[in-house]
Amino acid sequence: MPQLPIRQVGTQVRGAVLSRYEEVSKRVGLNPLPLLRQMGLSRSLLTTPAELFPVIKAVRLLEISAKESGCPTFGLLMAEARHLSDFGPISLLLTHQPSLRSALSTIMDYRHLLNESLAMFIEDAGKTTLIREEVVTGEAGIPRQATELALGALMLIFRAILGPAWSAKTIHFTHSAPSDIQVYRRVFNCPIQFDSQFNGLVCLTSDLDRPNTQANAVMAKYAQSFMDAMPRDGQRSIVSEVRKSIYLLLPMGRASVEQISQGMGMNVRTLQRRLDENQVRFSDLINDVRSELAQRYITNTQHSLSRVAEQLGYSNLSSFTRWFTLQFGFSPTQMRKNSSAWIAK
Repeated sequence: MPQLPIRQVGTQVRGAVLSRYEEVSKRVGLNPLPLLRQMGLSRSLLTTPAELFPVIKAVRLLEISAKESGCPTFGLLMAEARHLSDFGPISLLLTHQPSLRSALSTIMDYRHLLNESLAMFIEDAGKTTLIREEVVTGEAGIPRQATELALGALMLIFRAILGPAWSAKTIHFTHSAPSDIQVYRRVFNCPIQFDSQFNGLVCLTSDLDRPNTQANAVMAKYAQSFMDAMPRDGQRSIVSEVRKSIYLLLPMGRASVEQISQGMGMNVRTLQRRLDENQVRFSDLINDVRSELAQRYITNTQHSLSRVAEQLGYSNLSSFTRWFTLQFGFSPTQMRKNSSAWIAK
C-alpha cells in the first residue's frame, strides 16, 4: 500500500519492553532467534533490560511474531506473563506512590526508563476517567501487538496498586476484534470495545485517587533518589513530545498550539521558539501526524470515512477528501479499496 513518508523521530526503547518475549515465543511454538536476527536485534536484549534500541524494531518484531506463530494475541500474552519487577527499578517507586494517579504521573516522568514511545492522556469526566494510551512509532502501520502489550502492562500496574481483582469499566482498541477474544477477557476481565475511537480504558475516577495502602513515603523517597541518580540518555526531544501530544489530542479536536503548549507547561512563544531551533514548524507536525493517522484509520473499514474525517479534525467529508487527495494523490475511497486488496493478499 502506498504511504506518504513520515518524518522519523528516532525513538529508542529499552530491552525491558521485550520482557517475556522468549518465554511466550516458545509457548506458541515459535523460535525467536531467527526473528530477532531478521530485525537486526541481538538475543542479549532479552537479558539486558537497560539496553537501548529503536522502538520501530520492537513493534515490527511483535507483529511478525504474531503472524509467524499464528497467535493474534502475542503481545497480550507477553503482558499477561509479566511481573511488576520486569519494569526494573521503577517498580519500587510505582508501588509506593500514594495513589494510582500519582503512579501514572510517575510513569510519564520516568518514561525514559520504560518506553519513550508511549503517549498518555488522562481526562476526568465526572465519576469516570478516560485514559488514552498510544504507541507512537512514526510509521503508518497499526502497532496492534505493541498497543495490546502496553495496555496489558498498564493493567499490571493498576492491579499492583489497587489489588489483583481490580478491573476497568471498559477497555478500548481502535483495531478490530480477532475471531477469539478469550485471552482479552482473561487479561482484562471487563467489557472490551474494539473499533473504538481510541486505545485506552475508562475507569472510576475514585479508583485513581483511592489511597494506596501499600505506600511508604520513606521508601518512595529512597526509590526516587535512586531513579534520579540514573543517567539519562540524552535530552528528551521537543519534536517527539509535541508529536505525541498531537497524536493524542488531534482525534479529540484539541490539537491547537495553545492547548499543546499549555499541556507541556510552556507558553506558545516558547514552544514555537524551541521548534524553530529544531527547524520544524508546528503545522508540519500536525500534517505529519494527520497523514500517519489517516493511513491507520483508512485500513479499518469499520470506521466510516465521515468518522475518519472527524477524527482528523475536519468538520465535513469534502474538506477531508481534498486534503487527502492532495497528500496522497488519490481519494480516501481509492486508498481504502487498495488497502483492502493489499491486506487480502
